[in-house]
Amino acid sequence: MKQQNKTTSTQRRWSAVAIIGIVLALITSLFIPWDIGALSSHPQPVQSYAEAVQRLEDVNAKRTSKMNPVCASQFMTHGQKVEHVIILVHGYTNCPAQFGQLGQRFYDLGYNVLIVPLPHHGLANRLSDEQGQLTAIELKAYADEMVDIAHGLGEQISMMGISGGGVTTAWAAQNRSDIDTAVIISPAFGYQQIPTRLTAPAMNITLVLPDVFEWWDPDLKENIGPSHAYPRYSKHALAEIMKLGFAVQVSSWQSPPAAHRVIMVTNANDTSVNNALTSEVVRRWQGRGTNVETFEFPLSLGLAHDLIDPEQPNQPIDLVYPQLIELVTQENR
Repeated sequence: MKQQNKTTSTQRRWSAVAIIGIVLALITSLFIPWDIGALSSHPQPVQSYAEAVQRLEDVNAKRTSKMNPVCASQFMTHGQKVEHVIILVHGYTNCPAQFGQLGQRFYDLGYNVLIVPLPHHGLANRLSDEQGQLTAIELKAYADEMVDIAHGLGEQISMMGISGGGVTTAWAAQNRSDIDTAVIISPAFGYQQIPTRLTAPAMNITLVLPDVFEWWDPDLKENIGPSHAYPRYSKHALAEIMKLGFAVQVSSWQSPPAAHRVIMVTNANDTSVNNALTSEVVRRWQGRGTNVETFEFPLSLGLAHDLIDPEQPNQPIDLVYPQLIELVTQENR
């Protein structure tokens, strides 16, 4: 009987150890970004201006949901391949109208300009749930497609994106050696509401739970501007943007960005994204021997997270736009 009790006690101890081990393994796994291995680049650059125009038409034709007319693709072209082309990538829940005025300024400088809606963006129904279908795989495919098309539009390819578009641009900068200049503005690698160390667990947990939509402003709800942007956000979509950001972060441990020139732009007054995570990516890139340029809009300017869209109230575009143009063009002189 004593031997049997001893055996039972030993089995219970080992069962407890096994359960504790499983729990610890599960907790540890939460801190490792899940499912980012499929986010590699597959370039298929076009060979001519005509092919670029056709590819762009094909991209636009694939969109089956009714679009807001002001959110359609903006292709500002000089009618042929020129020296410089710039891809402008709008932020999550916004659309190409966000970058329209800045794009016009680059066009006036001789650039061909490409501003295409992110997947599931720019819909006529601002309250559509379709934005919740956004995935990291779609964002990386979008980035590849835009750079591929740009080959037929300019000899020198620049890419600029903000927030979710900033993460998309960062992924392109990490993976595409055919980008001459990448300007990454306030990238959403993480969010201020989430402690830095809990970013990966928050992302993983969010993606296994049912999606939830929340108002950007619970008081204004659908009355919040800009009038062309979605007034709500999907938690799944935000997590998918973070997933693409983690793909950049993991790659930054292993290799420098492939783009020839990378400029990281932050906003000291930003209350939306986690600038500490952005700084960590810059440190990793610089640790790989890359001279990543940095620029920060100072706290004293009081800029909002969206420092691009001219429809934002009190938007100092005549201060912001010249600075961004200077960052892109200064090496071309």
